[in-house]
Amino acid sequence: MTEATGIVGEFLSLKADSDADLLAMQCGDFYEFFDEDAEAVADELDLKVSQKSSHGSSYPMAGVPVDDLTPYVSALVERGYRVAVADQHETEDGHAREITRVVTPGTHIETSDDAAQYLAAVVEGTGGDAYGLAVADVTTGQFHVTQLDDENARTRVQTELYKFDPAEVLPGPLLRGDDDFLDRLRERTDAALTVHTKESFAPGRARHRVREHFGPETVESVGIADDEAALQAAGAVLSYVEETGVGTLASVTRLQAYGATDHVDLDATTQRNLELTETMQGNGEGSLFETVDHTATAAGARTLREWLQRPRRDLGELTRRQAGIGALAEAAMAREQLCETLSDAYDLERLASRAVSGSADARDLRAVAETLDLVGAVGELLDGDDRLADSPLTDALARIDREAVAALVIELDEALVEDPPGTVTQGGLFCRGYDDDLDEVIEGHESALEWLETLPEREKERTGITHLSVDRNKTDGYYIQVGKSEADDVPAEYDQVKTLKNSKRFTTDELQEKERAVFRLEEQRHDLEYDLFESLRDRVAQNAALLQDVGRVLAELDALASLAIHAVRNDWTRPELTDGRELAVEAGRHPVVEQTTEFVPNDLAMDGAASSPDQERASGYAGGDRQFLIVTGPNMSGKSTYMRQAALITLLAQVGSFVPARSATVGLVDGIYTRVGALDELAQGRSTFMVEMQELSNILHSATDESLVILDEVGRGTATYDGISIAWAATEYLHNEIRAKTLFATHYHELTTLADHLERVHNVHVAVAGEPPAARGTESHATDETDGEVTFLRTVRDGATDRSYGIHVADLAGVPEPVVDRSRTVLDRLREEKAIEARGSGSGEPVQAVFDLQSGSFAGKRDDTAAGSEGTAGTASADGGTADDAVSEEASGGEGASGIDPAAEDVLAELGDVDVNETPPVELIAKVQAWQEMLEE
Repeated sequence: MTEATGIVGEFLSLKADSDADLLAMQCGDFYEFFDEDAEAVADELDLKVSQKSSHGSSYPMAGVPVDDLTPYVSALVERGYRVAVADQHETEDGHAREITRVVTPGTHIETSDDAAQYLAAVVEGTGGDAYGLAVADVTTGQFHVTQLDDENARTRVQTELYKFDPAEVLPGPLLRGDDDFLDRLRERTDAALTVHTKESFAPGRARHRVREHFGPETVESVGIADDEAALQAAGAVLSYVEETGVGTLASVTRLQAYGATDHVDLDATTQRNLELTETMQGNGEGSLFETVDHTATAAGARTLREWLQRPRRDLGELTRRQAGIGALAEAAMAREQLCETLSDAYDLERLASRAVSGSADARDLRAVAETLDLVGAVGELLDGDDRLADSPLTDALARIDREAVAALVIELDEALVEDPPGTVTQGGLFCRGYDDDLDEVIEGHESALEWLETLPEREKERTGITHLSVDRNKTDGYYIQVGKSEADDVPAEYDQVKTLKNSKRFTTDELQEKERAVFRLEEQRHDLEYDLFESLRDRVAQNAALLQDVGRVLAELDALASLAIHAVRNDWTRPELTDGRELAVEAGRHPVVEQTTEFVPNDLAMDGAASSPDQERASGYAGGDRQFLIVTGPNMSGKSTYMRQAALITLLAQVGSFVPARSATVGLVDGIYTRVGALDELAQGRSTFMVEMQELSNILHSATDESLVILDEVGRGTATYDGISIAWAATEYLHNEIRAKTLFATHYHELTTLADHLERVHNVHVAVAGEPPAARGTESHATDETDGEVTFLRTVRDGATDRSYGIHVADLAGVPEPVVDRSRTVLDRLREEKAIEARGSGSGEPVQAVFDLQSGSFAGKRDDTAAGSEGTAGTASADGGTADDAVSEEASGGEGASGIDPAAEDVLAELGDVDVNETPPVELIAKVQAWQEMLEE
């Protein structure tokens, strides 16, 4: 195929210079896509493809009308494409085209999604000792920046990215080649990864850009003057937004720096396990956010979602939110009126960005005026109720410059008609009296139009022609149309311009003169209105910070009202927040589960005495600190729900919300970490057990003595003794070294003995009424009252339990009755340490197996009658011999003098040298695996 020229060649040349995935090029009244872009757009958006010939070659072509481009671009961007837009403009030689903007997932301002839309840049500092993160939402003007420089900085910056869930990420120069980091980012977010120029991340250039945009003193005042990685990330974001040409940079007015101690750490695993914004199945329904969201506005919902994903550690701020929720909960009528008022509010933060970018139309500015006008009504509502007037809600409203708001509302009301048209080029935007020059043009234009509207009646009366009308089109302009039957009777001054099937069209000198006057006045009116509108829009853009202030205050009030509504409807209580280590909950409930079932409340008591050995000695502490709960009980009894509700109550308390309980005292935590279940990630080469161990490793590396840790089964994905060993060691490490508040659910009942040896460990269990039925043919352990029936009471009590009722759960799940009965028989034999007959061996001889509790393995045993004489047969060894044979082998030197296999002796020797309290859990796990391999060999 020869090289394309003409319009296709121009398209391909612009596309090559754009570094975009797709290009939309304006060609008159359409935006066209050519070649591969046309085929891609047609596949994505179901557009019709035609062919464009260019110098003997044919190219696919697809297009959309100029006025319809935005929704098509939005659809493409939401699918992850970067779309360049080339606009056409007139020149002395005709017209030219140039790329005016590149719309990307992180810079798209026309989004229909109410959720925040973040663009992020992440930078690894030199030496890998620090990570900088900058996150901007160009649709609202939000801009956050932080630097993480501790030993867990790499993991924590990934956690921060997961919290913000950006639409697009710009990896810094060192990270764009880091496959492990990028793979983790792809797994945990749906962000598009974009390579931005290395120069934009250069420390000096980035620092200069940040200072230039936010002001020379801002970097020092927000405390990031020495955070080079954070400044690199911030500078790269500003550079990228500017280079894409979306025009929203001016709406980014505040640099908000936050530190490691501002928010509660919630890693990706914890957010998923607690189902904060979506369930494990990826659905919004059934999540915590969906449960507590009663907001009236999109901005309020966005704020509430952010609060849940980024709980606070600032006791003062949390107390302020609590007080606002409390006041709204008490003032029912005022709360309803507030919500009704807020329901009329538009998204001011996004309207501010649209104004700054130049994409706001007259209806957007009308929405700005109507929303700003609500500030006065909200103020009256708050002042009109003493409970609200005396609450921090009025402090929030005080952050708004209400005089500036009132002045802008007056200007917009005086300028714009109540229901302006949808485009800014068709006129009819402004009220009479707003501009004298415009009024004069409008008066002349309307006078000319009136002359044209009355012309048919005047001409009918003057000529006597009955079938006469006046109309206008793009081809003929204004014309007089006369039916064919009377066309020969028209006056001599009528000049024929067109003949149709049933009529003829005419014009006159006077009509042409009026036509020229109308066209001239229309052009003047449109130009003048557009200039006035641009000027008005610029003044709104200059007030972007004011709009953002008002928008954020209204969103905050909406979010607080939502939490108050939920608290009232569900009988939630205001928790007492402390700087201590307490977590005391009376009659606590799971905030989501209680919506769908008759929930059984439970108490939780985790007190907070001394938090280190030194504090224990200094305070004379003699035991009783209850900070580590081992939770046992049957499957399906509610252990996981109990622990999750503890985590969610803590999280809600640190959002500032009321909580589902009769009463609660919550000591603030620095992080919430959970390990709840696991799924194979085979595509990433990780089995269920590997995923479980990686989650455990992250907790043991990240948690502190101020954290809350939730462990729902550890070590279940491997051999029994391996699992117990890992769970045991992890318990000791969490108790002795990390000292975090911990709830650990397990079916390894051996762990309950740790409560006798570790001071802060206590046992609780989920109570059961009744006993499961025994196997048929064996003695039943059921009481007469329950007749073998088991009832899960869902009630948590102190102390341990020694059974899990797994077979009963299997029965409830519909496992075939023969399997259930056989399971009960085997379980009874195991408990009594009796031999188990292995049915169906195929040998024709009954074979028995005894489970050796010390070795954790089975040993076969032939039926007495088949072995020879009754009572003389030994236990079968691994090679088919008897135990007596094994003794003989030992005597001949097959094993050590102690009777223990040499490999086992080596393992025992190494085990004796290990200090469990001093060995990191990950290293201990590796040792256990190595020992297992030695024994298997």
